[in-house]
Amino acid sequence: MEGWKWFCWSRGVPSHAVPPEPESFSLPSPIPEWPRSGTFAKGRICIGELEVVQITKFKRIWSCFSSKEKGKGAVFYEPLEIPNGFFSLGHYGQQCDQPLHGFVLVARENAEFRSVADLPALRKPLDYTLVWSSDDFAEESHDGCGYFWLPIPPEGYRALGYLVTSGPNKPSVVEVRCVRSDLTDTCEAHELMIDMETIFPELPCQVWKMRPSSRGLLGTGVSVGTFCCNTDSASEDMLNICCLKNCDSSLKAMPNLEQIHALIKHYGPTLMFHPKEVYLPSSVSWFFEKGATLYKKGVKVGDIIDSEGSNLPLGGTNDGEYWIDLPDDDRNNLVKRGSIGSAELYVHVKPALGGTFTDIAMWIFCPFNGPATIKVGMANFPLNKIGQHVGDWEHYTLRISNFTGELWSIYFSQHSGGEWIDACGLEFFGGNRAVVYSSKSGHASFPHPGNYLQGSEKLGIGVRNDTARSSIFVDSSTRYQIVAAEHLGDAVEQPFWLRFTVENIFDSLPMELYGEEGPTGPKEKNNWISTFGYTPNGFIAPPSTHTALQDDSKGHRRRSIGEPLLPSRALPTPALSMLLLHYMLRFPTSVALPNAQFPSHNRLLLIGRLKF
Repeated sequence: MEGWKWFCWSRGVPSHAVPPEPESFSLPSPIPEWPRSGTFAKGRICIGELEVVQITKFKRIWSCFSSKEKGKGAVFYEPLEIPNGFFSLGHYGQQCDQPLHGFVLVARENAEFRSVADLPALRKPLDYTLVWSSDDFAEESHDGCGYFWLPIPPEGYRALGYLVTSGPNKPSVVEVRCVRSDLTDTCEAHELMIDMETIFPELPCQVWKMRPSSRGLLGTGVSVGTFCCNTDSASEDMLNICCLKNCDSSLKAMPNLEQIHALIKHYGPTLMFHPKEVYLPSSVSWFFEKGATLYKKGVKVGDIIDSEGSNLPLGGTNDGEYWIDLPDDDRNNLVKRGSIGSAELYVHVKPALGGTFTDIAMWIFCPFNGPATIKVGMANFPLNKIGQHVGDWEHYTLRISNFTGELWSIYFSQHSGGEWIDACGLEFFGGNRAVVYSSKSGHASFPHPGNYLQGSEKLGIGVRNDTARSSIFVDSSTRYQIVAAEHLGDAVEQPFWLRFTVENIFDSLPMELYGEEGPTGPKEKNNWISTFGYTPNGFIAPPSTHTALQDDSKGHRRRSIGEPLLPSRALPTPALSMLLLHYMLRFPTSVALPNAQFPSHNRLLLIGRLKF
């Protein structure tokens, strides 16, 4: 025991070594009273036979932490202030180096819903299984030890969470409820909370955060907020618990149009651009008005696009028959630099986590994406061509709790990936409006100013993403247009131009470093109908073939399928060529270095003909 690197909360640890309990997080300003209508922000949501409440107040049960690695550890809680008639489904846990900000759902049977089953929706467990304990039972005292209990459900029912105790006695079976199987959905472990094997080498256990497997616009999985654990790191079958399923397709807790406007006005972030940014955003209509031209394969002369995009092709698929080019005259550089005075955020509102949350995706359009800069240690190599393309769509997404209307987290889109940042990790600027920093030239979104390296932080090698505070910004709380909200039916009319398709994405290096051809737009992005990192098949699959460039009717080069892209002559030095080759070999999903030639310019944006 003396060689342990980690310790229980109190056993053998001086009181001054115990880290303070995480403080509860709250937004900088009070949440306003939202416009009254429907059941949005009413505190309770009906999901069919069950009515659920989101609990955010907790009592600490047990903690563990590292005495050598400051801030490393986990804290486990039971929910407090459960309304009468509601029952706990499991306990909550989180890392101890962040403010207390989480939830668990409690449930009761919905008396207004007529069940088609003979069995009740909720039942007490039959017993508990002790899954893991920090107690090696070598001492008589059990003070400071933690015990993880898995409810044993009756036949036809599923457990939705674990219970934690600070003593060896089993919890009472009245403390938790199991849910009938047809009212549950599958879930998955998605973020490691703590690895107990580094605490107790002979008592391994991994504790994970959970999320529904079925997510996105059409997903019915409802996150309960509980955790799961696995005592065998080699086992793939680690989930003995489920999440809830929203069996009510009406999505009654989603906000209406008036409430959406109120949410955006209150939470709309400040989108801040780098002080040295050259390629600024614009509105789509400004881009069209300033000479953007529609070309068709086999036709040399393009058509001027009207400001609403009403003459863009309709229907079909992204077949490469059409593309958009910058004006081929003295307006070219003007359009490249954008018009921040005309810029606005294009908003897509969609249900998340079975309609218990609302995702407000905010898209920004930049007429041009600038060239990339490669960082190698302390040296930087600006690239003249690589990374440039016409038309750049980027976005960030606000996730709002439909129980209260509280901002819960923000997703920051970053080239071929992105990240969710909890509200407690955001930077706020004026009330509850967060700051979103747009990277120089590439316009990826980040939560804080600084240099973000897309590559190997350890080696100091990769593509630079520089962000900084400046006076160049767009206030998305006032400068926005709602372009889609499927749950509202015909209440929102989608604009004609909303049919650009997505830029191709590879796992390791962003496609925009190779393609020189612009992205095609938000409507075909995986996350238009799904949660980030999820497709209906459960994963994002990279393209099966790479795209190459071929001549079009104007002598420009356009992509076709089958050939790789990146030419070695496009790199500024042989050393950098070797660097990127090393990077690609290290990440097998990257594009291999070919002998293809780059086009003389980089101005094409495929849009295709898309179905709605």
